[in-house]
Amino acid sequence: MNLAIRDVRHDLSRFVLTAVGLGLLLTVVLAMTGIYNGIILDATALPDSFGADLWIVQRETRGPFAELSRIPAGLEERARSVPGVAEARTYVAHTIQRDLPDGSPVRFMAVGLSWPDDRGQALPIVAGRPIAQPHYEFLADRSLGLPLGARIPLGREVYVVVGITDGLLASGGEPAAFFTRSDAQKIQNETSNESLRLERAARSARIRESELGRDPELLRFSGAATSLIPAIGPAPVAAVMLNLAPGASEASVRATLEAWQDVSVYSQEEQRALILGGVVEKTRRQIGLFRGLLVVISAILMGLIIYTMTVDKIHSIALLKLLGARRTVILGMILQESLLLGGLAYGLAVVLGNVAFDLFPRRVVVGNEHRLALLLVVALISVMASIVGIKKALAADPNEVLAG
Repeated sequence: MNLAIRDVRHDLSRFVLTAVGLGLLLTVVLAMTGIYNGIILDATALPDSFGADLWIVQRETRGPFAELSRIPAGLEERARSVPGVAEARTYVAHTIQRDLPDGSPVRFMAVGLSWPDDRGQALPIVAGRPIAQPHYEFLADRSLGLPLGARIPLGREVYVVVGITDGLLASGGEPAAFFTRSDAQKIQNETSNESLRLERAARSARIRESELGRDPELLRFSGAATSLIPAIGPAPVAAVMLNLAPGASEASVRATLEAWQDVSVYSQEEQRALILGGVVEKTRRQIGLFRGLLVVISAILMGLIIYTMTVDKIHSIALLKLLGARRTVILGMILQESLLLGGLAYGLAVVLGNVAFDLFPRRVVVGNEHRLALLLVVALISVMASIVGIKKALAADPNEVLAG
């Protein structure tokens, strides 16, 4: 019988408990890898879903994902006139936290689509349909937990879920919900009736106290709703997304846009770099460092465990040497036990990960390549840990058996 198997069976309970402990530690390592990948995927999922070639944002800002950006809504029409631009869409987004009718809190990122050109048809809709009406319909990500047909009161209106998307989250992990731009801005700028009344009264007072107050028609307009006053433009947007015509030169279009003094222009890859290099950089580095520490701790623990197991049977190893057993037999036994321990711990980590990772509040992305990488790391740790036990075994003196 194989000596390693026989030794394991001699103290099976301790071996199994040790493998379970290491397996739990490796599960955390695998979880950190998945959370690290999930953070990157979450941060870039929303901008990637729009498939824009160029992003126009406020001058000298990194917006709209890295920082606040505000540009005139009319910039969309101006961008459409640039040669080589096939499509221009506005982008607005803001975070909402409200209570559902049943009292449970919900937090999500409200994204405005350029109705009617953009109805959400390009988004990964897994149930339902795109937005079909200019008002009171929206698409919700699956992680938000709202079913089709759910009615959510936001401000003075009630909005209905008509479609479910999958995997679209903001960089902070909040699920995304997609409204028409007018609805998203209406929700964002919603104020109470008393606030509206005070604002209109203050506006009328300012007009009345100036020379313009002599005009009765202007005075009447000043007390009207903001949307009815021609001099007040529409609410600004965060960015304008451009898709280029087939064969159009991105460099030429970009040079035209960058000549405008009020905007900055970024490509899709530059937007990704700004998000990963700024918004989530510290989180990525912290989780990456934590993952590295766990790997080092796993290596140290496995080395100590193999060393302890070797010390416990040092008398048996000395007896084997006295009986003339080859060194390769003794060294092979220690190496096989170390690999068996690492293999059992790895298998437990994979099984636990498949069960538990779906229960995590944030997305955990673990692919086969990540599992293979962990397997190689565990194999390397097992070999390195066995070296500690092998050195102790080689130092065993057969004369100790005769002496004691």
